[in-house]
Amino acid sequence: MRRAGPVALAGLLLLAACATPPRPAPLERPRPQPAPAAPRPAPVPPPVTSPAPAEAPLPLSDLPGWAGEDHVAAFEAWRANCRVRKTPAMASACRDAMAVDLLDAAAARTFFEARFLAQPLPGEGVLTGYFAPVYDARRTPDPEFSAPLRPRPADLPPEGGSYPDRAAIEARPAGDALAWLRPEDKFFLQIQGSGTLVFPDGPSLRAVFAGTNSQPFSGVANAMRDRGLLAAGQTSAEGIRAWLAAHRGPEAAEIMALNPRYVFFRLIPEDGLPPKGAAGVPLPPGRAIAVDLSRHVAGDLYWIDAHGPLLAGAFPAYQRLVTALDTGGAIRGDIRADLYLGQGAEAGIEAGRIRHVLRLYRLVPRP
Repeated sequence: MRRAGPVALAGLLLLAACATPPRPAPLERPRPQPAPAAPRPAPVPPPVTSPAPAEAPLPLSDLPGWAGEDHVAAFEAWRANCRVRKTPAMASACRDAMAVDLLDAAAARTFFEARFLAQPLPGEGVLTGYFAPVYDARRTPDPEFSAPLRPRPADLPPEGGSYPDRAAIEARPAGDALAWLRPEDKFFLQIQGSGTLVFPDGPSLRAVFAGTNSQPFSGVANAMRDRGLLAAGQTSAEGIRAWLAAHRGPEAAEIMALNPRYVFFRLIPEDGLPPKGAAGVPLPPGRAIAVDLSRHVAGDLYWIDAHGPLLAGAFPAYQRLVTALDTGGAIRGDIRADLYLGQGAEAGIEAGRIRHVLRLYRLVPRP
């Protein structure tokens, strides 16, 4: 869907320009896609050896926040997608999960503690968030819905090839526009990578990722703060989107042009199915993360311990079991994760406020 490059107002997202604390990188990713899967800009790189652990594995009971986890919700979310990870040990744990009916929190907690240890990954990194947007759209332009959603151009080279930047593309005629959106909505749809378009005169459609201009992604949050357009701590996705809406026209266009990366789309029927991530399975809200798949393996189970929010209105901490089911163009490094929050405006507000310091633990099956 965000997940463009699957992007998702992501804390996705997010729109920061830095990649390490205190200001994590903005997000732009190939976002969750419904079946049939949308084309990706390039094949997901094959996993490589994960970083060497610096600390001994811990019992899960020693994890920060473990006692307060919703173990039933964690179990059900993991069991739904546990077949993604196909090692013998994980396959065995998955078969055990499929064979039991858990009726209470104690049984779910015991299941995890009996089968897994937690391997701390060294250092601290960044947690952000993403979501699947739902935006109003029009089939013809008007003063409010003035931004064309462009299809993949015929002359677009393979990912990595040279192509004009955002400003140059936007200057072109848009006779082939797929739909028309508010400019700020299109900007965030391009960050997320896909989303649902709601038309007043017909059925909703899903806009799915169809390619990029291969320009580097550059967040606008820091530039807006440095120019005095937004105060420090107010550069959440909702803050940026509100400013762009209030300054629609040349002012907003100038800010959006600071991010030269441009995403193209195609439209498919909206079937109501949950979005899918890079692993090809539905993304459970609040229980799936996008990671760097050159450093991690799709289907692995993690404990996130995220604290120290940098944006106003954010939850103070995120401590929970999650599964690596997605990736993103701005998700790079060992301790870097993007938490999927779900669909719609409410999920977008929460996702846009996530910019937390992250400790990451990989769950490994007990011998």
